[in-house]
Amino acid sequence: MIDKEIIKIASNTENHGVLNNHTHFSKLKNSICGDEMRVYLIVKDGKIANFKYECESCIYCQASVSLLSRSAINKSIEKVKYFAEQAKNRFEKNTKSFDKEWKEFDKIMSKNNISRKECLLLPVNTTLDALNKKSL
Repeated sequence: MIDKEIIKIASNTENHGVLNNHTHFSKLKNSICGDEMRVYLIVKDGKIANFKYECESCIYCQASVSLLSRSAINKSIEKVKYFAEQAKNRFEKNTKSFDKEWKEFDKIMSKNNISRKECLLLPVNTTLDALNKKSL
């Protein structure tokens, strides 16, 4: 049964779309299920100034990218990368909850959703991939 919170978060699509003037971009595919994620970022002075995404994916992936796109704006690249590491370790270790600024992820990245770990992490991995390479 899908958690109502996941549906509520996923239904916020304010950052869905394309940024033609992006500074960073990545497109990744989940090899397990075929979900596809495209992330467009505008990075200025070491901070994410804008974040848009397109996805063909399940509701877990949509919830994760919706939350990430809203949470990452105006954050430094270092903070986003640190969060990404926390998120990846989230399912391996029984880690405490996320830092205050990423608190909402506690709702979706929980032991209850461990079977959807790859879905929840696809947006995080795509964003990390985009930050690690410059667009043309």
